[in-house]
Amino acid sequence: MPRATNNAATHRRHKKVLDAASGNYGGRRKLYRTAHETVQKGLMYAWVGRRLKKRDYRRLWIARINAACRLNGISYSRFIDGLNKAGVVLNRKYLADLAATDSAAFTKLAELARSG
Repeated sequence: MPRATNNAATHRRHKKVLDAASGNYGGRRKLYRTAHETVQKGLMYAWVGRRLKKRDYRRLWIARINAACRLNGISYSRFIDGLNKAGVVLNRKYLADLAATDSAAFTKLAELARSG
């Protein structure tokens, strides 16, 4: 009995990896084994990058809030502490958006934080 191969499935699997590796240089896109390593490493970097993105956005929001706070004569830490004591529940993403688009509302929040 001849040896059975699953050539169609192997071809599909290899094609999927080689398509994902397109855009790389040389053997990284043409040779299956090298392409597979490249794709695996790329997926790992993508996974890490999705987590780093969250960290980077939070840093950006804090920088924007801090800049708006300084314009209103209060530090970022006192602002956040004052909002927490006043019972204002707004996340940093929304606070940064307020600081950029509606300075009057942010000024009221800063006054509330200063008093609270």
